[in-house]
Amino acid sequence: MDACAELAALAGRIGADDPAPRDFLLRLGSEAAGIRRGPLWMIDAALAGRNRLPGRRFAAPFDDGTNGQARHFAGTAVSATRLGAAVTRWVSVHVRRDPLDSADGRLGEQAITFAGLVLAGELPVSGTPGWIAENLCSGHPPA
Repeated sequence: MDACAELAALAGRIGADDPAPRDFLLRLGSEAAGIRRGPLWMIDAALAGRNRLPGRRFAAPFDDGTNGQARHFAGTAVSATRLGAAVTRWVSVHVRRDPLDSADGRLGEQAITFAGLVLAGELPVSGTPGWIAENLCSGHPPA
């Protein structure tokens, strides 16, 4: 499966309801990574969620050779939404052991950026499918 295109399409489906930015990101995490929206979210995040969109087709800088990159991106975006960029980055590097110069580290940084842009209103929810396709998917050079 083209998990990157599916992630972009999922963002479009969720965004069609015109949710608030935070609700959009929490729903994306639930539907793409299996991270619950309620108080038990941290258990799901600590267990790395579930692969709800298994597959590949992420651009080379973000491709770690596994079928879990959509889950990784959505889960990191949820963590950034709930915990902030600094805590999420620290957990990614020091607990998850994803160095910033690795595929997962680069994808995590993109997820942190994505969540920040959405939460700040700089990236409208309606623009998230295009952002994902242009910045993450193979066939598009990363921005």
